[in-house]
Amino acid sequence: MDSGNPLQQLLLRGLGTTSLVADRLRGVTQDWVSRGRLDPNQASALVDDVMKALRGETPELEEKVERDIGRNRDNLLQDIGVASQKELDELRGRIDRIEQQLRQLNRAD
Repeated sequence: MDSGNPLQQLLLRGLGTTSLVADRLRGVTQDWVSRGRLDPNQASALVDDVMKALRGETPELEEKVERDIGRNRDNLLQDIGVASQKELDELRGRIDRIEQQLRQLNRAD
């Protein structure tokens, strides 16, 4: 590989990213299968569909994948460690209460 060729580097990075996404997606779907959230056939089909959509092979497939991911979005976000909007709202409320208590303590001093 020519390390001075930015196009070649970009292509290789894209392939690596796609591979990482595929591996992570397979891991998440297998976890869903083991927890009984997803049928093994659906898991395999979901991975295939997402990868085809990422490669831009079929536009109608993108719509199907979006629907499938939309149905499983909350589980997916939870499994990869992303906080839900409800969790963020609860944390904001806690932060607001703590800030208010700090202001009251500072005024009392």
